[in-house]
Amino acid sequence: MSSNVRFTDFKSDKQPTWCPGCGDFGTMNGMMKALANTGNDPDNTFIVAGIGCSGKIGTYMHSYALHGVHGRALPVGTGVKLANPDLEVMVAGGDGDGYSIGAGHFIHAVRRNIDMTYVVMDNRIYGLTKGQASPTSRSDFETSTSPEGPKQSPVNPLALALASGASFIAQSFSSDALRHAEIVQEAIEHDGFGFVNVFSPCVTFNDVDTYDYFRDSLVDLKDDGHDPTDYEAAKSVILDSEKEYQGVMYRDENAVPYGEAHGVTEDMTEIGEGAPEDAMDLVREFY
Repeated sequence: MSSNVRFTDFKSDKQPTWCPGCGDFGTMNGMMKALANTGNDPDNTFIVAGIGCSGKIGTYMHSYALHGVHGRALPVGTGVKLANPDLEVMVAGGDGDGYSIGAGHFIHAVRRNIDMTYVVMDNRIYGLTKGQASPTSRSDFETSTSPEGPKQSPVNPLALALASGASFIAQSFSSDALRHAEIVQEAIEHDGFGFVNVFSPCVTFNDVDTYDYFRDSLVDLKDDGHDPTDYEAAKSVILDSEKEYQGVMYRDENAVPYGEAHGVTEDMTEIGEGAPEDAMDLVREFY
């Protein structure tokens, strides 16, 4: 890791093709700042992304990267981290990618507590496929394919994470640049699975969950005196459907990352044929 790295070192020479004003620009910038602030550098960073608008993020960041298939980014990130624990692994996805087809992988990645960071760009809509309702869309959100709304309660990803045994749960807003980067940085520094749901507005297809809406409605837990180590307080905030929160909601400071708990500390990309059977057995668990 380098102490001289700047967030611009994580910018690739590829120009993003996101819509002008897309919240993903701010989400990505915060991720790059957080990586630089924690002393990581592109040579020590691996970005895994799924599909949808968020899936392009590995192309726009200068680091090792893999653009996977729909809903499967977390298993890839798990494999990368177990194979080389020295890498800083960050998985990026969207609300459709992570909470629909990828929901099963999300639950199990959370409960394994792999030491990596999962950043979800939640715009409450399927943006790349032109505006269908997503798992986090409001029940009355009107789209071309659900003109009367999806008529289902939206998924609460924070509650799903808490119920699955998460050791770090946070939420941020892509337009609040400094705070967003600070929250992602805390997730990276956490020893275990750092989960951040990011409000990342879609300016093209979602005219309800807008920048103005979040600016007017967000409550920052940092200013609200919230104690993220208090499980009951975290549960109360996470289950509060009346407010939109930003900040670290829950942090288990006693949680032990999977690799540490099971002795997966060696770089298995270098071990080769002599890999100990117990280490290889741990890898086989996931396949």
